[in-house]
Amino acid sequence: MSLITALARLEAVGTGRAQPAATVRHRHLSGHPLVFVPLTTAGETGAPLGALVGTDRDAPRLLVVPQPRDRDLRFTFLADLADVVLPYIDAYAGSVEAAERTETDPETGKRVKVAAELCADAPQLIVPSRTGLDFVRLLGRSMRFRRTAEQDPDAPYPAPPRVPLLGRWLTHYGERARVPGSSLLLALTDVLSRHWATGQSGLEDEHLGALLAWIDPPEGLTGAEAARRAELARDADGQLLCPPAGPATDPAFDNRLLAPAIERYDRARTALAAAEDPLEADDRLAALGRAEREVRDLVESRTRPTWDAVWRGLDLLRALPEGAHVEGRWTRDRWSFTGHRDRVLAGEPPQPRRDDAVTAANKLATREREQARLEAQEALDDPLVMAGRRLAGEAFAGEVTDVVMAYSEGRRPSPRPLVTVRTEDRPHLAQRAKVYRSLGGKPQSAEFVGQEADGVLVLRVLDKMGRGKEPEPGSVPEKGDRVCFTLFEHEQRGGAKLPDPEQTPWTHGGPPGEPAPEAPDTVTEEDVL
Repeated sequence: MSLITALARLEAVGTGRAQPAATVRHRHLSGHPLVFVPLTTAGETGAPLGALVGTDRDAPRLLVVPQPRDRDLRFTFLADLADVVLPYIDAYAGSVEAAERTETDPETGKRVKVAAELCADAPQLIVPSRTGLDFVRLLGRSMRFRRTAEQDPDAPYPAPPRVPLLGRWLTHYGERARVPGSSLLLALTDVLSRHWATGQSGLEDEHLGALLAWIDPPEGLTGAEAARRAELARDADGQLLCPPAGPATDPAFDNRLLAPAIERYDRARTALAAAEDPLEADDRLAALGRAEREVRDLVESRTRPTWDAVWRGLDLLRALPEGAHVEGRWTRDRWSFTGHRDRVLAGEPPQPRRDDAVTAANKLATREREQARLEAQEALDDPLVMAGRRLAGEAFAGEVTDVVMAYSEGRRPSPRPLVTVRTEDRPHLAQRAKVYRSLGGKPQSAEFVGQEADGVLVLRVLDKMGRGKEPEPGSVPEKGDRVCFTLFEHEQRGGAKLPDPEQTPWTHGGPPGEPAPEAPDTVTEEDVL
């Protein structure tokens, strides 16, 4: 936690209201997101109990598993979920635009630009909290290897068609959510806590109702009072007024309401199976319908408050202006979505259960690079974030007090002006350390020459001044300008090239030529978009 975040949390405690941790929105929000509020059975994380899902805040689709131990009902739930999510994804997969991407030429090894198709937009999934992200990954892992009746007629529990395809998409979204700055799959609590600092711990911020209570408390209540009410307040029946749907349920709900309702459903189903004459069967079928509706009403009562809270949180985020670099990160998300669409259309098999050594190393390197890029871009977009970097000694701002033209030594001297900056910050500068400032959206580098006095720094500008003997207008700070330099780079460099998978050494899964320990399943018609 940065010093400025700690100060914001202290101020939130003092004022009784969450304090802004950002002045702009650092995540992309789609104009038409798909919200997914899942609910799971206590004691069995992989057993869904129900969900609210959809793109219309006033008309969500309610999916319920009246008996979570019944695999047929669970597969029906997954098939119904696929019927909602896959058409939403398909609507974005067909609209493309011409673009260019950089690839490595296999003959020369050089990076070249090639023409490609890029989806004009990408579908965005929103879940209430971080545990919702884990549930999406779990669903993807459990679905993408399911065998359908066409694949394996002897399978004891064949999955309905399209379930494996939804599993592949959820797996891709779950993996993409691990990339810092990605917005394909967002946990709303993470996004809200990034933009507001509350007076409670980060673990308590995972309760969406309590987090919103700090950000926008009801009239007459402080954030702490409203958050406590959201977490603990119960009605006359002992049920939480603000159920977390996190996606686990409350034990009081399980014991007093859900378990008896499921037991009544089981008895009604058993009675229907034992019915002998048609009239008796009709009565027992009606009783089964009533028992199922009771379970559905209970699931909706637990998920609808969270569904409304998600849309309320999205409204708060939309009120913030979007950061300058958000669109670029969303473009990388669109490339990711397009790439997975192409892999599905090309008939490639599902993602393996475990990555090989090269793929895992590439994923780790990508996440580290994107984390550094995200931190740099957020600071450049947001003065409040930059203030935290300045307090940490990773950046400094000040006024230019003098500019002296100088030139490099050599056959063709280039301009290397010396810029004197007076600052009140205390950057951690070493001799000849490089610093950077944003010039027209591009990083301009300078070199720390020395310190004339306390708070007076001398820098030598190194690039982005044109190719002439004299710097281009506007490329060099002028006396009286306010400037901000960072000690961190604005653009991240790529790491060393990794070997091809077939050249992986024995210490990392080799020797070459041996089959993978778990080969992915073959492609079927259900796997094609």
